[in-house]
Amino acid sequence: MNFKPLGERVLVERLEENTTTASGIIIPDNAKEKPLEGIVKAIGTEVKEVSVNDKVVFGKYSGTEVKLDSKEYLILKLEDVLGVIA
Repeated sequence: MNFKPLGERVLVERLEENTTTASGIIIPDNAKEKPLEGIVKAIGTEVKEVSVNDKVVFGKYSGTEVKLDSKEYLILKLEDVLGVIA
C-alpha cells in the first residue's frame, strides 16, 4: 500500500472485535458494532501527536471508509482521534 494522508489526517486499520462474549455466547456478524480502536498505518505531514503503529481510539461515527489493496481502512481527521492506548 502506498497511501499518504494529507494535512492533519491519519489512515487507521480497525482492530477486530471479539466474536464471543465473556460467557461464551457467539455474536453474529450482523449484531456486532464496528470497533472503535485501530492501528495507525499512515499519517499526514502536519500530524505530530500520533505515529505509525500507534493504537488509537476514535469516535463512533468518525472518518471515511476506504478500501486499499482489498483491505478496509478509515481516514480520520486528527481531531477525531480521542487518544493513544499505551
